[in-house]
Amino acid sequence: MNLKGLVSVSGKPGLYKVIGQNKSGFVLESLDAQKIKLVVNISTAKLASLDDITIFGTDDDLKLSDVFNAMKDMPSIPGVKEDGKKLREFFKEAAPEHDEDRVYTSDIKKIISWFTIIKELPLFNEEPEAAEEPVTGEGETE
Repeated sequence: MNLKGLVSVSGKPGLYKVIGQNKSGFVLESLDAQKIKLVVNISTAKLASLDDITIFGTDDDLKLSDVFNAMKDMPSIPGVKEDGKKLREFFKEAAPEHDEDRVYTSDIKKIISWFTIIKELPLFNEEPEAAEEPVTGEGETE
């Protein structure tokens, strides 16, 4: 799953794809059917890259992409309007190592809504881009 370039904007519903940058901010395109383009000012808006988001875990934090991969293999995903108890039971299966005291029902709803947005996109099944390995100079002779 390739989440690179996908962001959440504080105060705005849904998810956005970064399509450019100018001197005052980022140019974003919504991932819904309307494909609305907007420019967000870097000094006033807070962007969170889905690639960098983690979820509180009991031992270590869980990467959002790992939780999405677990959700992809589940037979059914509850709607965000389900009651909190049902959402928590679902999330215990999707992310059994999450910290139940620090992950709120509102967080689970947001994760489920993000999942429903991106699950149909082609990038959902793409492999993440490999990190470039630093050049060490091995094998070179002087």
